[in-house]
Amino acid sequence: MNESSNTASLTSRRDFLKDTGRLAAASALAGVALPHVHAAASETIQIALVGCGGRGTGAAADALRTKFGPTKLVALADVFEDRVNNSYANLRKQLPDQVDLPADRRFVGFDAYKKAMDCLRPGDVAIFASPPAFRWVHFTYAIAKNLNVFMEKPVTVDGPTSKRMFALGEAAQKKNLKVGVGLMSRHSRALEDLAKRVHDGAIGDIILQRGYRMHGPIGYFSSLPKPAGANELLYQIQRFHSFIWASGGNYSDFYIHIIDHLGWLKNAWPVKAQALGARHYRQSPEGVTYVDQNLDVYAVEYTYADGTKFDFDGRCMTGCQDMYSSYLHGSKGMAIASRNGDCGMPSSIYKGHTIRRSDMLWQSQVPPGEENPYQNEWNDLMHAIRNDKPYNEVQRGVEASLVTSMGRMAAHTGQEISYEDMLNCEHEMAPGLDQLGANSPAPLQAGPDGRYPVPTPGVTKTREY
Repeated sequence: MNESSNTASLTSRRDFLKDTGRLAAASALAGVALPHVHAAASETIQIALVGCGGRGTGAAADALRTKFGPTKLVALADVFEDRVNNSYANLRKQLPDQVDLPADRRFVGFDAYKKAMDCLRPGDVAIFASPPAFRWVHFTYAIAKNLNVFMEKPVTVDGPTSKRMFALGEAAQKKNLKVGVGLMSRHSRALEDLAKRVHDGAIGDIILQRGYRMHGPIGYFSSLPKPAGANELLYQIQRFHSFIWASGGNYSDFYIHIIDHLGWLKNAWPVKAQALGARHYRQSPEGVTYVDQNLDVYAVEYTYADGTKFDFDGRCMTGCQDMYSSYLHGSKGMAIASRNGDCGMPSSIYKGHTIRRSDMLWQSQVPPGEENPYQNEWNDLMHAIRNDKPYNEVQRGVEASLVTSMGRMAAHTGQEISYEDMLNCEHEMAPGLDQLGANSPAPLQAGPDGRYPVPTPGVTKTREY
Protein backbone atom coordinates (compact mmCIF):
# COMPACT_ATOMS: atom_id res chain seq x y z
CA MET A 1 0.00 0.00 0.00
CA ASN A 2 1.14 3.55 -0.68
CA GLU A 3 2.13 5.59 2.34
CA SER A 4 -0.02 8.70 2.83
CA SER A 5 1.35 12.02 4.01
CA ASN A 6 1.64 12.24 7.77
CA THR A 7 0.38 15.81 7.58
CA ALA A 8 -2.86 15.14 5.73
CA SER A 9 -5.40 17.49 7.26
CA LEU A 10 -8.40 16.31 9.22
CA THR A 11 -10.46 18.87 7.32
CA SER A 12 -9.76 17.28 3.93
CA ARG A 13 -10.46 13.85 5.43
CA ARG A 14 -13.84 14.97 6.71
CA ASP A 15 -14.66 16.52 3.32
CA PHE A 16 -13.72 13.24 1.65
CA LEU A 17 -15.94 11.26 4.01
CA LYS A 18 -18.87 13.60 3.37
CA ASP A 19 -18.51 13.11 -0.38
CA THR A 20 -18.16 9.32 -0.25
CA GLY A 21 -20.94 8.92 2.30
CA ARG A 22 -23.53 11.18 0.67
CA LEU A 23 -25.40 8.39 -1.11
CA ALA A 24 -25.57 6.20 1.98
CA ALA A 25 -26.87 9.09 4.07
CA ALA A 26 -29.47 9.94 1.45
CA SER A 27 -30.55 6.31 1.36
CA ALA A 28 -30.98 6.17 5.13
CA LEU A 29 -33.18 9.28 5.02
CA ALA A 30 -35.08 8.52 1.83
CA GLY A 31 -38.81 9.01 2.19
CA VAL A 32 -38.60 9.60 5.95
CA ALA A 33 -39.73 12.80 7.67
CA LEU A 34 -37.30 14.53 10.02
CA PRO A 35 -39.25 14.98 13.28
CA HIS A 36 -37.84 16.59 16.40
CA VAL A 37 -37.49 13.39 18.44
CA HIS A 38 -37.44 14.08 22.17
CA ALA A 39 -38.59 12.12 25.24
CA ALA A 40 -40.35 14.11 27.96
CA ALA A 41 -38.73 14.12 31.38
CA SER A 42 -41.40 11.93 32.99
CA GLU A 43 -42.10 9.61 30.07
CA THR A 44 -41.03 5.98 30.32
CA ILE A 45 -38.40 5.28 27.70
CA GLN A 46 -38.72 1.80 26.24
CA ILE A 47 -35.67 -0.30 25.47
CA ALA A 48 -35.14 -3.08 22.91
CA LEU A 49 -32.04 -5.28 23.12
CA VAL A 50 -30.63 -6.67 19.87
CA GLY A 51 -27.88 -9.17 20.70
CA CYS A 52 -28.52 -10.98 23.97
CA GLY A 53 -25.07 -12.23 24.96
CA GLY A 54 -23.28 -11.21 28.12
CA ARG A 55 -22.34 -7.70 26.96
CA GLY A 56 -25.81 -6.99 25.63
CA THR A 57 -27.45 -8.20 28.82
CA GLY A 58 -25.08 -6.04 30.84
CA ALA A 59 -25.85 -2.98 28.71
CA ALA A 60 -29.58 -3.57 29.14
CA ALA A 61 -29.18 -3.76 32.92
CA ASP A 62 -27.24 -0.47 32.88
CA ALA A 63 -30.00 1.12 30.78
CA LEU A 64 -32.60 0.04 33.32
CA ARG A 65 -30.49 1.32 36.24
CA THR A 66 -29.90 4.77 34.79
CA LYS A 67 -30.61 7.68 37.13
CA PHE A 68 -32.43 9.39 34.27
CA GLY A 69 -35.35 6.97 34.12
CA PRO A 70 -37.98 5.69 34.06
CA THR A 71 -37.00 3.00 31.58
CA LYS A 72 -38.49 -0.36 30.69
CA LEU A 73 -37.17 -3.28 28.62
CA VAL A 74 -39.87 -4.35 26.17
CA ALA A 75 -38.20 -6.50 23.49
CA LEU A 76 -35.31 -8.94 22.97
CA ALA A 77 -33.78 -10.18 19.71
CA ASP A 78 -31.03 -12.65 18.80
CA VAL A 79 -30.38 -15.40 16.27
CA PHE A 80 -29.90 -17.87 19.14
CA GLU A 81 -32.94 -18.82 21.22
CA ASP A 82 -30.89 -19.85 24.25
CA ARG A 83 -29.33 -16.40 24.45
CA VAL A 84 -32.74 -14.75 24.38
CA ASN A 85 -33.96 -17.09 27.13
CA ASN A 86 -30.87 -16.63 29.29
CA SER A 87 -30.91 -12.86 28.93
CA TYR A 88 -34.60 -12.75 29.81
CA ALA A 89 -34.11 -14.90 32.91
CA ASN A 90 -31.10 -12.88 34.05
CA LEU A 91 -32.73 -9.47 33.63
CA ARG A 92 -36.06 -10.62 35.02
CA LYS A 93 -34.26 -11.78 38.17
CA GLN A 94 -32.26 -8.54 38.56
CA LEU A 95 -34.88 -5.93 37.67
CA PRO A 96 -38.33 -7.54 37.58
CA ASP A 97 -40.31 -4.30 37.78
CA GLN A 98 -38.65 -2.92 34.65
CA VAL A 99 -38.78 -6.02 32.45
CA ASP A 100 -41.95 -6.34 30.37
CA LEU A 101 -41.15 -9.22 28.05
CA PRO A 102 -44.01 -11.57 27.21
CA ALA A 103 -43.12 -14.44 24.91
CA ASP A 104 -44.40 -12.59 21.83
CA ARG A 105 -41.78 -9.85 22.35
CA ARG A 106 -38.81 -12.21 22.57
CA PHE A 107 -37.71 -12.68 18.98
CA VAL A 108 -35.35 -15.21 17.37
CA GLY A 109 -33.96 -15.17 13.83
CA PHE A 110 -32.21 -12.99 11.28
CA ASP A 111 -35.18 -10.62 11.09
CA ALA A 112 -35.59 -10.48 14.86
CA TYR A 113 -33.87 -7.09 15.05
CA LYS A 114 -36.66 -5.53 12.98
CA LYS A 115 -39.39 -7.12 15.07
CA ALA A 116 -37.79 -5.88 18.30
CA MET A 117 -37.41 -2.32 17.04
CA ASP A 118 -40.97 -2.40 15.72
CA CYS A 119 -42.06 -2.65 19.38
CA LEU A 120 -40.60 0.80 20.10
CA ARG A 121 -41.90 4.33 19.57
CA PRO A 122 -39.90 7.21 18.08
CA GLY A 123 -37.53 8.46 20.78
CA ASP A 124 -37.16 5.07 22.49
CA VAL A 125 -33.76 3.32 22.60
CA ALA A 126 -32.39 0.30 20.71
CA ILE A 127 -29.29 -1.45 22.05
CA PHE A 128 -27.03 -3.14 19.49
CA ALA A 129 -24.74 -5.81 20.94
CA SER A 130 -24.60 -8.33 18.11
CA PRO A 131 -21.25 -8.94 16.36
CA PRO A 132 -19.91 -5.64 14.93
CA ALA A 133 -20.37 -6.72 11.31
CA PHE A 134 -24.12 -6.21 11.75
CA ARG A 135 -23.87 -2.71 13.18
CA TRP A 136 -24.63 -0.83 9.96
CA VAL A 137 -27.59 -3.10 9.20
CA HIS A 138 -29.24 -2.52 12.55
CA PHE A 139 -28.37 1.19 12.66
CA THR A 140 -29.96 1.79 9.24
CA TYR A 141 -33.25 0.35 10.49
CA ALA A 142 -33.11 2.33 13.75
CA ILE A 143 -32.68 5.60 11.85
CA ALA A 144 -35.68 4.81 9.68
CA LYS A 145 -37.70 4.12 12.86
CA ASN A 146 -36.52 7.37 14.54
CA LEU A 147 -34.93 5.53 17.46
CA ASN A 148 -32.12 6.61 19.74
CA VAL A 149 -29.33 4.04 19.84
CA PHE A 150 -26.63 2.59 22.04
CA MET A 151 -24.21 0.43 20.05
CA GLU A 152 -21.34 -1.65 21.37
CA LYS A 153 -17.81 -1.39 20.06
CA PRO A 154 -16.24 -1.90 17.57
CA VAL A 155 -18.70 -0.31 15.17
CA THR A 156 -16.88 -1.36 11.97
CA VAL A 157 -14.21 -3.86 10.92
CA ASP A 158 -13.33 -2.74 7.37
CA GLY A 159 -13.17 0.29 5.08
CA PRO A 160 -16.47 0.03 3.14
CA THR A 161 -18.61 -0.35 6.25
CA SER A 162 -16.70 2.49 7.94
CA LYS A 163 -17.71 4.85 5.13
CA ARG A 164 -21.28 3.59 5.48
CA MET A 165 -21.30 4.20 9.23
CA PHE A 166 -19.84 7.71 8.92
CA ALA A 167 -22.74 8.58 6.63
CA LEU A 168 -25.32 6.90 8.86
CA GLY A 169 -23.98 8.86 11.84
CA GLU A 170 -24.61 12.09 9.94
CA ALA A 171 -28.11 10.90 9.01
CA ALA A 172 -28.89 10.19 12.68
CA GLN A 173 -27.62 13.61 13.70
CA LYS A 174 -29.84 15.34 11.12
CA LYS A 175 -32.83 13.57 12.68
CA ASN A 176 -31.84 14.69 16.21
CA LEU A 177 -31.30 11.08 17.31
CA LYS A 178 -28.94 10.49 20.23
CA VAL A 179 -26.34 7.76 19.71
CA GLY A 180 -23.96 6.32 22.29
CA VAL A 181 -21.03 4.03 21.46
CA GLY A 182 -19.73 1.56 24.04
CA LEU A 183 -16.21 2.96 24.37
CA MET A 184 -16.73 3.44 28.09
CA SER A 185 -13.23 4.81 28.75
CA ARG A 186 -14.58 8.16 27.49
CA HIS A 187 -17.01 8.06 30.41
CA SER A 188 -14.47 7.13 33.09
CA ARG A 189 -14.42 10.13 35.41
CA ALA A 190 -10.78 9.35 36.24
CA LEU A 191 -9.78 9.43 32.56
CA GLU A 192 -11.87 12.55 31.96
CA ASP A 193 -9.91 14.32 34.69
CA LEU A 194 -6.60 12.98 33.38
CA ALA A 195 -7.45 14.05 29.82
CA LYS A 196 -8.13 17.61 30.94
CA ARG A 197 -4.85 17.76 32.83
CA VAL A 198 -2.82 16.24 29.99
CA HIS A 199 -4.44 18.56 27.43
CA ASP A 200 -3.61 21.50 29.74
CA GLY A 201 0.07 20.48 29.68
CA ALA A 202 0.50 18.63 32.98
CA ILE A 203 3.12 16.26 31.51
CA GLY A 204 4.31 18.59 28.74
CA ASP A 205 4.36 17.45 25.12
CA ILE A 206 3.52 13.75 24.74
CA ILE A 207 6.55 11.94 23.35
CA LEU A 208 5.52 8.28 23.73
CA GLN A 209 2.48 6.19 24.57
CA ARG A 210 2.37 2.54 25.59
CA GLY A 211 -0.57 0.15 25.74
CA TYR A 212 -0.70 -3.51 26.76
CA ARG A 213 -3.34 -6.21 26.87
CA MET A 214 -1.66 -9.55 27.47
CA HIS A 215 -3.41 -12.49 29.13
CA GLY A 216 -4.61 -15.99 28.42
CA PRO A 217 -7.21 -16.87 25.78
CA ILE A 218 -10.74 -15.64 26.59
CA GLY A 219 -14.11 -15.55 24.84
CA TYR A 220 -14.06 -17.17 21.43
CA PHE A 221 -10.42 -16.27 20.73
CA SER A 222 -9.74 -19.78 19.41
CA SER A 223 -12.08 -22.26 17.76
CA LEU A 224 -12.04 -25.96 17.00
CA PRO A 225 -13.43 -27.22 13.68
CA LYS A 226 -17.15 -26.82 13.12
CA PRO A 227 -19.10 -29.83 14.40
CA ALA A 228 -20.46 -32.05 11.65
CA GLY A 229 -23.92 -30.95 10.58
CA ALA A 230 -23.77 -27.58 12.32
CA ASN A 231 -24.93 -24.49 10.42
CA GLU A 232 -21.80 -22.75 9.11
CA LEU A 233 -23.19 -19.22 9.36
CA LEU A 234 -24.49 -19.65 12.90
CA TYR A 235 -21.22 -21.30 13.94
CA GLN A 236 -19.27 -18.25 12.82
CA ILE A 237 -21.71 -15.76 14.37
CA GLN A 238 -21.65 -17.62 17.68
CA ARG A 239 -17.85 -17.69 17.74
CA PHE A 240 -17.47 -14.17 16.34
CA HIS A 241 -14.13 -13.40 18.04
CA SER A 242 -12.57 -16.10 15.86
CA PHE A 243 -13.57 -14.52 12.54
CA ILE A 244 -12.28 -11.21 11.23
CA TRP A 245 -15.41 -10.48 9.15
CA ALA A 246 -17.65 -10.74 12.21
CA SER A 247 -15.65 -8.86 14.84
CA GLY A 248 -12.28 -7.75 13.53
CA GLY A 249 -10.95 -10.74 15.46
CA ASN A 250 -9.51 -10.51 18.94
CA TYR A 251 -7.38 -7.50 17.92
CA SER A 252 -10.34 -5.23 17.24
CA ASP A 253 -12.65 -6.61 19.90
CA PHE A 254 -10.15 -6.83 22.76
CA TYR A 255 -7.79 -3.93 22.09
CA ILE A 256 -9.95 -1.05 20.91
CA HIS A 257 -10.52 0.47 24.36
CA ILE A 258 -6.85 1.21 25.08
CA ILE A 259 -6.28 2.37 21.50
CA ASP A 260 -9.28 4.68 21.83
CA HIS A 261 -8.41 6.29 25.14
CA LEU A 262 -4.75 6.83 24.24
CA GLY A 263 -5.86 8.59 21.06
CA TRP A 264 -8.20 10.73 23.17
CA LEU A 265 -5.40 11.61 25.59
CA LYS A 266 -3.16 12.56 22.67
CA ASN A 267 -6.09 14.53 21.22
CA ALA A 268 -5.35 12.99 17.81
CA TRP A 269 -5.55 9.74 15.89
CA PRO A 270 -2.49 7.88 14.57
CA VAL A 271 -2.03 8.32 10.83
CA LYS A 272 -0.19 5.06 10.11
CA ALA A 273 0.94 1.78 11.65
CA GLN A 274 3.53 -0.95 11.14
CA ALA A 275 3.29 -4.19 13.05
CA LEU A 276 4.38 -7.72 13.83
CA GLY A 277 2.14 -10.67 14.54
CA ALA A 278 2.49 -14.43 14.86
CA ARG A 279 0.66 -17.70 15.45
CA HIS A 280 2.52 -19.90 17.91
CA TYR A 281 0.26 -22.42 19.64
CA ARG A 282 -2.43 -23.53 17.24
CA GLN A 283 -3.47 -26.84 18.75
CA SER A 284 -5.75 -27.67 21.64
CA PRO A 285 -4.36 -29.66 24.61
CA GLU A 286 -5.88 -32.72 22.91
CA GLY A 287 -3.87 -32.04 19.73
CA VAL A 288 -6.73 -30.74 17.55
CA THR A 289 -5.74 -27.82 15.32
CA TYR A 290 -7.57 -24.56 15.94
CA VAL A 291 -9.23 -23.07 12.85
CA ASP A 292 -9.80 -19.43 13.88
CA GLN A 293 -8.17 -16.50 12.05
CA ASN A 294 -6.49 -14.83 15.05
CA LEU A 295 -2.80 -14.35 15.71
CA ASP A 296 -1.53 -15.17 19.20
CA VAL A 297 0.62 -12.04 19.53
CA TYR A 298 0.56 -8.52 18.09
CA ALA A 299 3.15 -5.75 18.38
CA VAL A 300 2.01 -2.56 16.68
CA GLU A 301 3.82 0.76 16.33
CA TYR A 302 1.35 3.56 15.62
CA THR A 303 2.62 6.95 14.43
CA TYR A 304 0.85 10.29 14.87
CA ALA A 305 1.10 13.17 12.37
CA ASP A 306 3.71 14.90 14.56
CA GLY A 307 5.91 11.79 14.55
CA THR A 308 5.03 10.71 18.10
CA LYS A 309 4.89 6.92 18.57
CA PHE A 310 2.32 4.78 20.32
CA ASP A 311 3.36 1.17 20.92
CA PHE A 312 0.68 -1.43 21.54
CA ASP A 313 1.35 -5.05 22.54
CA GLY A 314 -1.33 -7.72 22.63
CA ARG A 315 -1.01 -11.39 23.53
CA CYS A 316 -3.40 -14.28 24.18
CA MET A 317 -1.25 -17.04 25.66
CA THR A 318 -1.49 -19.16 28.77
CA GLY A 319 1.45 -19.13 31.19
CA CYS A 320 2.99 -15.81 30.11
CA GLN A 321 3.24 -12.64 32.17
CA ASP A 322 -0.06 -10.78 32.22
CA MET A 323 -0.05 -7.02 31.57
CA TYR A 324 -3.16 -4.93 30.95
CA SER A 325 -2.52 -1.19 31.30
CA SER A 326 -1.67 2.05 29.48
CA TYR A 327 0.88 4.86 29.90
CA LEU A 328 1.84 8.29 28.56
CA HIS A 329 5.31 9.81 28.62
CA GLY A 330 5.71 13.56 28.23
CA SER A 331 8.49 16.14 28.20
CA LYS A 332 7.71 17.03 31.83
CA GLY A 333 6.75 13.64 33.27
CA MET A 334 4.51 10.62 32.75
CA ALA A 335 1.02 9.38 33.49
CA ILE A 336 -0.68 6.07 34.10
CA ALA A 337 -3.96 6.16 32.19
CA SER A 338 -5.34 2.72 33.07
CA ARG A 339 -3.68 0.93 35.96
CA ASN A 340 -5.34 -2.42 35.28
CA GLY A 341 -7.88 -3.14 32.56
CA ASP A 342 -9.46 -0.98 29.91
CA CYS A 343 -9.94 1.98 32.25
CA GLY A 344 -8.78 0.82 35.67
CA MET A 345 -8.66 3.52 38.34
CA PRO A 346 -6.87 5.41 39.69
CA SER A 347 -5.14 7.40 36.97
CA SER A 348 -2.03 9.25 38.13
CA ILE A 349 0.70 11.69 37.08
CA TYR A 350 4.41 11.55 38.01
CA LYS A 351 7.15 14.14 37.76
CA GLY A 352 9.60 11.71 36.14
CA HIS A 353 9.39 8.55 34.06
CA THR A 354 9.67 6.12 36.95
CA ILE A 355 6.57 5.04 38.82
CA ARG A 356 7.41 5.93 42.43
CA ARG A 357 4.98 7.13 45.06
CA SER A 358 7.44 9.84 46.07
CA ASP A 359 7.28 11.22 42.51
CA MET A 360 3.48 11.16 42.19
CA LEU A 361 2.02 14.62 41.60
CA TRP A 362 -1.66 13.72 41.22
CA GLN A 363 -4.03 10.78 41.56
CA SER A 364 -7.62 10.69 40.38
CA GLN A 365 -10.53 10.86 42.79
CA VAL A 366 -13.96 10.00 41.46
CA PRO A 367 -17.25 11.38 42.83
CA PRO A 368 -19.25 8.76 44.76
CA GLY A 369 -21.71 6.96 42.51
CA GLU A 370 -19.70 7.59 39.33
CA GLU A 371 -17.09 4.88 39.69
CA ASN A 372 -18.61 2.61 37.02
CA PRO A 373 -17.93 3.86 33.44
CA TYR A 374 -20.44 1.37 32.01
CA GLN A 375 -23.17 3.02 34.08
CA ASN A 376 -21.81 6.50 33.41
CA GLU A 377 -22.12 6.08 29.65
CA TRP A 378 -25.78 5.24 30.04
CA ASN A 379 -26.39 8.13 32.43
CA ASP A 380 -24.73 10.48 29.96
CA LEU A 381 -26.78 9.18 27.03
CA MET A 382 -30.08 9.25 28.91
CA HIS A 383 -29.37 12.74 30.24
CA ALA A 384 -28.95 13.91 26.64
CA ILE A 385 -32.19 12.20 25.59
CA ARG A 386 -34.17 13.66 28.51
CA ASN A 387 -32.79 17.17 28.03
CA ASP A 388 -32.59 17.14 24.22
CA LYS A 389 -28.85 17.81 24.20
CA PRO A 390 -26.63 17.07 21.18
CA TYR A 391 -25.20 13.57 21.60
CA ASN A 392 -23.71 11.54 18.78
CA GLU A 393 -20.62 9.38 19.34
CA VAL A 394 -20.70 7.69 15.93
CA GLN A 395 -17.87 9.60 14.24
CA ARG A 396 -15.31 8.98 16.94
CA GLY A 397 -16.58 5.41 17.33
CA VAL A 398 -15.90 4.76 13.65
CA GLU A 399 -12.56 6.55 13.83
CA ALA A 400 -11.49 4.44 16.82
CA SER A 401 -12.60 1.31 14.96
CA LEU A 402 -10.66 2.35 11.85
CA VAL A 403 -7.46 3.09 13.79
CA THR A 404 -7.77 -0.28 15.50
CA SER A 405 -8.33 -2.01 12.15
CA MET A 406 -5.32 -0.12 10.74
CA GLY A 407 -3.03 -1.74 13.30
CA ARG A 408 -4.62 -5.13 12.75
CA MET A 409 -4.20 -4.89 8.97
CA ALA A 410 -0.56 -3.83 9.34
CA ALA A 411 0.12 -7.00 11.31
CA HIS A 412 -1.91 -9.21 9.00
CA THR A 413 -0.28 -7.95 5.78
CA GLY A 414 3.24 -7.09 6.96
CA GLN A 415 2.87 -3.67 5.33
CA GLU A 416 2.82 -0.12 6.65
CA ILE A 417 -0.85 0.87 6.60
CA SER A 418 -2.11 4.44 6.78
CA TYR A 419 -5.49 5.64 7.97
CA GLU A 420 -6.46 6.34 4.35
CA ASP A 421 -5.24 2.89 3.28
CA MET A 422 -7.57 1.30 5.82
CA LEU A 423 -10.50 3.54 4.97
CA ASN A 424 -10.10 3.01 1.23
CA CYS A 425 -9.35 -0.73 1.27
CA GLU A 426 -12.05 -2.17 -0.98
CA HIS A 427 -12.26 -5.51 0.81
CA GLU A 428 -15.71 -5.58 2.38
CA MET A 429 -15.39 -8.80 4.31
CA ALA A 430 -19.09 -9.60 4.55
CA PRO A 431 -21.21 -7.85 1.89
CA GLY A 432 -24.96 -8.26 1.87
CA LEU A 433 -25.46 -8.83 5.58
CA ASP A 434 -28.84 -7.08 5.39
CA GLN A 435 -30.06 -9.96 3.18
CA LEU A 436 -28.95 -12.85 5.40
CA GLY A 437 -31.25 -15.71 6.30
CA ALA A 438 -30.79 -18.93 8.24
CA ASN A 439 -29.86 -20.81 5.06
CA SER A 440 -27.51 -18.17 3.64
CA PRO A 441 -23.88 -19.13 3.03
CA ALA A 442 -21.40 -17.81 5.57
CA PRO A 443 -19.20 -14.88 4.49
CA LEU A 444 -16.14 -17.09 5.10
CA GLN A 445 -15.77 -20.60 3.75
CA ALA A 446 -13.49 -23.32 5.11
CA GLY A 447 -11.16 -25.28 2.87
CA PRO A 448 -11.36 -29.07 2.38
CA ASP A 449 -9.35 -29.53 5.57
CA GLY A 450 -11.96 -27.59 7.59
CA ARG A 451 -9.62 -24.64 8.14
CA TYR A 452 -10.36 -21.02 7.29
CA PRO A 453 -8.05 -18.55 5.51
CA VAL A 454 -5.55 -16.94 7.87
CA PRO A 455 -3.39 -13.83 7.45
CA THR A 456 -0.15 -14.44 5.55
CA PRO A 457 2.02 -11.33 6.09
CA GLY A 458 4.20 -10.49 3.11
CA VAL A 459 2.23 -12.80 0.84
CA THR A 460 -1.26 -11.27 0.94
CA LYS A 461 -0.50 -7.54 1.06
CA THR A 462 -3.62 -5.63 0.03
CA ARG A 463 -6.21 -7.47 2.12
CA GLU A 464 -6.05 -9.42 5.36
CA TYR A 465 -6.84 -12.90 4.03
